[in-house]
Amino acid sequence: MTSWKTLQAALAGTGYIASDDLATALHIAITLGRPLLLEGAAGVGKTEIARALATVKETQLIRLQCYEGLDASQAIYEWNYQRQLLSIRAASEAGETGAAVEARIFSEDYLLERPLLKAIRQETPPVLLIDEIDRGDEEFEAYLLEVLSEFQITIPELGTITAKTRPLVILTANGTRDLSDALRRRCIYAHVDYPDRQTELAILASRSPTTEAHLARQIVGFVQKLREEELEKVPGVAEMLDFAAALAGLGIKDLTADPDVLLACLATLLKTQSDRAAVPIEVAARIAGKAA
Repeated sequence: MTSWKTLQAALAGTGYIASDDLATALHIAITLGRPLLLEGAAGVGKTEIARALATVKETQLIRLQCYEGLDASQAIYEWNYQRQLLSIRAASEAGETGAAVEARIFSEDYLLERPLLKAIRQETPPVLLIDEIDRGDEEFEAYLLEVLSEFQITIPELGTITAKTRPLVILTANGTRDLSDALRRRCIYAHVDYPDRQTELAILASRSPTTEAHLARQIVGFVQKLREEELEKVPGVAEMLDFAAALAGLGIKDLTADPDVLLACLATLLKTQSDRAAVPIEVAARIAGKAA
């Protein structure tokens, strides 16, 4: 990309409306060949930007979902133990033993690529999304630092595998735990917040162009005011789009037309019982009345 504005326009062409700060940070990360660390609340579009970038670059998106207990074998590679055992049994029945059998079962034919190994073996640089890195433990984060520094992985039975091309790396974090200073130093950083009104209207127009302008303003205004309520799970952009789709499916043209239908459609926005209880029909109607 020749500039961050060109990148921003290309992302918009996929339906992702990036802020100036986010587009600039992504452009810098691509230019410098550095990972991009995105922090922010769940539902603000951190994961989606990786998908949009893969579309813009016409390349593969490889995703590593992090979780507590994630280890190197699940993130990098494993051996297909079942196939290895079957091969050993077949070799034994055929009278084969020794180094030849060992060489065969520890060959590429029995190697299971996991996301990190797969990412560095692509001929075309993929987008590598390391999602919710803060859910992984500190030990895995330390190992990940080595991989991201050298872009090579050592498999004892096969040797060191060096990246054919450097993947475009995006890490996301929701604030589950503090990340190490070492990881932050290696990354370009951007904080992703909920979009402002005009940006969210642009997102809705891009994803749901048939939504009438009046209803679109109501939808965005309603969701943004709903985020100001004391909720356990604040609805994100994806929930806003689901809300719009639900209203369209029911033929709703105005949020204030039918409070009962509006309340039913809150199933797309409010995902816990306590949040549903916090927004009864009277509150929903009040918010809808101020949302235009």
